[in-house]
Amino acid sequence: MTMRWLLAAPLLLAAVPADAASFGLDSYADFRLIAPGSERSWLHGGLGKLRYGKGDSAFQFAEAVADGHVLLTPEILAVAVVRVEPHQRNFLDMTEAYLRYRPVSTTRWRWAAKAGAFFAPFSLENTETGWASYWTLTPSAINSWFGDELRTIGSEGRLEWRGDDGTATLTGAIFGWNDPAGVMMADRGWSFDDRPTGLFDHLREPDATLRLFGDTPPDDTPIFAEFDGRAGWYAGVSWDDARRWHAEIDFYDNGANAAAHEDDYFAWRTWFWNGGLSAHFGDFAVIAQGLAGRTAIMPLPAFSAVTNFNSAFLLLGWEKGDWRLAVRGDVFGTTATTTFGPSPLDEEGKAVDFAVSWLPKDWVRVTGEALSVDSARAERVLDGITPQQTETLFQLSAKFYFSR
Repeated sequence: MTMRWLLAAPLLLAAVPADAASFGLDSYADFRLIAPGSERSWLHGGLGKLRYGKGDSAFQFAEAVADGHVLLTPEILAVAVVRVEPHQRNFLDMTEAYLRYRPVSTTRWRWAAKAGAFFAPFSLENTETGWASYWTLTPSAINSWFGDELRTIGSEGRLEWRGDDGTATLTGAIFGWNDPAGVMMADRGWSFDDRPTGLFDHLREPDATLRLFGDTPPDDTPIFAEFDGRAGWYAGVSWDDARRWHAEIDFYDNGANAAAHEDDYFAWRTWFWNGGLSAHFGDFAVIAQGLAGRTAIMPLPAFSAVTNFNSAFLLLGWEKGDWRLAVRGDVFGTTATTTFGPSPLDEEGKAVDFAVSWLPKDWVRVTGEALSVDSARAERVLDGITPQQTETLFQLSAKFYFSR
């Protein structure tokens, strides 16, 4: 089954007569005023860490997202999320499309399964329509990368045990079409952005990386592709306590053959451990998340490249009435080596994010954000700038919602 047929299944089922199903739609359009960062954004082939950088205009149409869901029966739900965004390859793209089966449970045990294309359940920030962040405009480095390079195109199962003090959940998945995951971590490093990659989109490679390896920019790379016919998998366990705290640990492995390729595109063997903790104390919320992993490629028997990566963040949020305030600190880094020794693709950095949101009505959210990223990456010398750069992005977003 090709990926396009797999993604088409929820849409075909959604075409059932209206009287045979329950329909719902959650959507929004996001418009922004920005003061962009000083370095060219990675979206335009630069090594900047931000979505908006040097050369971007002060007014931006960020995106429009529609999340359609059809309850076909009390147990079967079909979901499709489509998006219009200025930098994606096609005018209209999808970020998710799947079917979920969750039978009614009258015991402490409950299970569910879904199949299609969807986000892995690793994020503690991105819980809103369109996989947007609840607290900020820009998610952490960890969750930005999840949106950029990871998507489950396959099936996932969940098993829950609901006790008096909380709920324990075991999650596992098998997937394909994610062999290139890790290429951006190796070639570009960490970034901060709130535009998860569309299922039929490609990502821009840094011009500096292309020149480093003797290629001519510009160029891009597919992310959701299958080169070796091998399945990837992930598994996780979590606990949701009745006193409003959550803990989880997950392991991901895309199972790629690091020597596989198609034309000029290669599979990257990528694995990582992810852990998170969140808690609520009255009007306050705390979220902490950490990740460590490795991605590797072996395009020739005599050559290999390995990138170890890690990141962590701590977020403190406050919410009361129509207002939300949040502050988040991130640290991140990569260490790259090749058969011939160290690589200029190493980086290390830190970031701080302040966000204030006002929600006076159900149909509008106004958010102001200041995000500053300080990072060192030797590769910047190839772009004619110093390795150490500090970038600051100011954004004022107005999101307009529509639901039915």
